[in-house]
Amino acid sequence: MNSGPIVSLQGLRRSFEQGGQRIDVLRGVDLAIMPGEIVALLGPSGSGKSTMLQAIGLLEGGFEGSITIAGQQAEHLAGDARTQLRREHLGFVYQFHHLLPDFDARENVVMPQMILGTPRSEAEARADSLLSSLGLGARLTHRPSQLSGGEQQRVAVARALANRPTLVLADEPTGNLDEHTSDAVLAQFLELVRGEGSAALVATHNERLAARMDRVVRLKDGVLI
Repeated sequence: MNSGPIVSLQGLRRSFEQGGQRIDVLRGVDLAIMPGEIVALLGPSGSGKSTMLQAIGLLEGGFEGSITIAGQQAEHLAGDARTQLRREHLGFVYQFHHLLPDFDARENVVMPQMILGTPRSEAEARADSLLSSLGLGARLTHRPSQLSGGEQQRVAVARALANRPTLVLADEPTGNLDEHTSDAVLAQFLELVRGEGSAALVATHNERLAARMDRVVRLKDGVLI
């Protein structure tokens, strides 16, 4: 069993060309997150938080440096190997829930499990358990259009944790909610992640929310401080 960091970044760099100019978004990011640790990634809009999460999530290329996930060197993986690593070890929560509109809450949480090969009955039991723990036990068969914004985001949290990821990547997960709902959803998110034993990296610009996590790192001028 891997006892080292669940994710390790060394010298992570990302640049873009815009209007004939080179823009360095990440300029050598180093970070290690231990199993079960919840880390807040603070930084203003445009500081590169989403770019950093996309790198760790293996969602796009063009990066330089080293990315190790669950003991596996990941930056040079391609195709099916990248997809398999994401499915087995990573969960994602975004600012917008991105739920499938034609499927109910339970089905949205069942689907990623079945893609991984979980039997339907087991996937449904897991979905019901997660959604009930988030206060949605009476909303299992409601489609996203029948749910409030906070309820939709709770479904997205359950979906992210459905396959028992070792690391959850959350990009402004409550940024689209009012303050009261944001506090409630974040509290449930943190409780559920800790209960599941997953690690998490949560990008936010909200200092108050970040203070509720185990550790805070700040992205400024392309490096962590």
